Amino acid sequence: MTVALTDLLPAGLRRSWAVDGTCPDLDLYSLFRARQIADLHRTAILDAKGKLCYTALDRRVRGLAEGLRGLGVGAGDVVAVQLPDRRNAVIADLALAALGAVALPFPVGRGAVEAECLLRRSEAVAVIAAVEHRGRTHAADLAALASALPALRHVIAAGPGEVPEGTIPLRELLRTDPAGFVAARPHPDSAARILVSSGSEAEPKMVAYSHNALAGGRGNFLASLMPDDTPPRCLFLVPLASAFGSNGTAVTLARHGGTLVLLDHFTPEAALDAMREHSPTHVLGVPTMIRMMLEHLEGTGEAGPGRAVTGGPVPAPTGPVPAPTALVLGGAPLDEVTATAAAAAFGCRVVNLYGSADGVNCHTGLEHTVPPTDRSGVVAGRPDPRVAEIVVADPETHEPLPDGGIGEIVSRGPMTPLCYVASPDLDARYRTPDGWVRTGDLGYLDEEGVLHVVGRLKDVVIRGGANISPAEVERELAGHPSVRDVVCVGVPDPLMGERLAACVVTRGAQAPAPAELGAYLAVRGVDRYKHPEHVLALDALPLTAAGKPDRAALRRRVLEERDRETAGGVTAGA
Repeated sequence: MTVALTDLLPAGLRRSWAVDGTCPDLDLYSLFRARQIADLHRTAILDAKGKLCYTALDRRVRGLAEGLRGLGVGAGDVVAVQLPDRRNAVIADLALAALGAVALPFPVGRGAVEAECLLRRSEAVAVIAAVEHRGRTHAADLAALASALPALRHVIAAGPGEVPEGTIPLRELLRTDPAGFVAARPHPDSAARILVSSGSEAEPKMVAYSHNALAGGRGNFLASLMPDDTPPRCLFLVPLASAFGSNGTAVTLARHGGTLVLLDHFTPEAALDAMREHSPTHVLGVPTMIRMMLEHLEGTGEAGPGRAVTGGPVPAPTGPVPAPTALVLGGAPLDEVTATAAAAAFGCRVVNLYGSADGVNCHTGLEHTVPPTDRSGVVAGRPDPRVAEIVVADPETHEPLPDGGIGEIVSRGPMTPLCYVASPDLDARYRTPDGWVRTGDLGYLDEEGVLHVVGRLKDVVIRGGANISPAEVERELAGHPSVRDVVCVGVPDPLMGERLAACVVTRGAQAPAPAELGAYLAVRGVDRYKHPEHVLALDALPLTAAGKPDRAALRRRVLEERDRETAGGVTAGA
């Protein structure tokens, strides 16, 4: 391993959680093998190809691991994975764990510009990518980058279709004889996975996690949402390659011996069909996805448990939706209206999850059917020290505040990551000398120990659970020939949570339309979900007393203009 992944937690504290049983103190593949041996034929994966049991999965894992070892991939090497949510993504996850390598998954659909940044900074020695997925040719795109990435030795192409020149077919590696494979036994506190989050930075953040932090800290999070010892059956509406999706292979399978229900692409219809067919115990997604599913139920007249749909003629329903134990919603703020409607529609508890790739986790649990609220919206819940201890500190002095005091939310516990990858500036900014993670969020703990989130110190827009850095978009738009100055802000939206608006001081009389800005950004490699959906044309940017752009005033201006256009029957946006 070339890239340094240093644990910023005190070593004695990290070890104490293994000694007292908070963390299992086994590497992920050893945990998975123990689950496989205990129940050879339990279903591990349900995807578009059907069922795959633990034993069949393990055979494929060992074959791929041996094939990768033959390519020279070994302990400590970083290997990137850009695959859709199908069984190959899980096989790759476990094979890398079995080698003692470090997995760097990132979702399909991410462009080559972002992929190049991740591969370069992580010094990845290989990448496994889809030949084609929904019109994107990731393997070919990444192969084209290989010459500019000295550390990258192999591009492995997965899936049907013609394998791009210069790549290695994944199917050949999967056929490697697994009989002679002997798994590595990496230290449980060593790096296992790198989580990717765009956060509030212009470049994506990469956060390194150990085996114990994933199976222990994050594993304890899911355990707290399991009413008994029955292995969970988790439907992931979010990509397994996301930070939220890291609760898939490492937690659902390796830690708890459960079943993963996978969709390679989210649609409300596919999600509801999966719930009907597979009866998941837990559905993990972002609030926007649930709002889309609720709209689909309303539009078709299909009723879930405890919900009757009224109205005019509708198509015949395709059957009731079985009630899961819980809908676990994170990645973006959850509002009370959505939570109440979801609880009624699906006949289950709705859990609000406050967390991030940086190592923060808190949720409202199974105690409430609908999460409690305060004046700022749905509360974050009561922190669990077996997952992550949370305190509220003064943003300037970093001293803990008494109950009710509003300050920065900071976190430390068994799920705390090792460090940021190749980003000492982020370590200095967001990690304290004794290992606490500074979230940049503002909140307070009440007298009952419940966390309330009231705002953000950092500027980030969360659209449908995806983080957008306004700074990144502003930086790219600054080069547009019609843009003299630009500030991007997030504005509330009932479906997506927030949408990005570009407040533009133009060159010339005509302001560029959202579609024009989007086309410009697409050419520059900025992903579609980051494109502004509203343009506010200005003669000059309003400034605060400190001389900085007044983002609050700009948000108000965007909302006022949007309301006028809506009232006049005009829809702005892309």
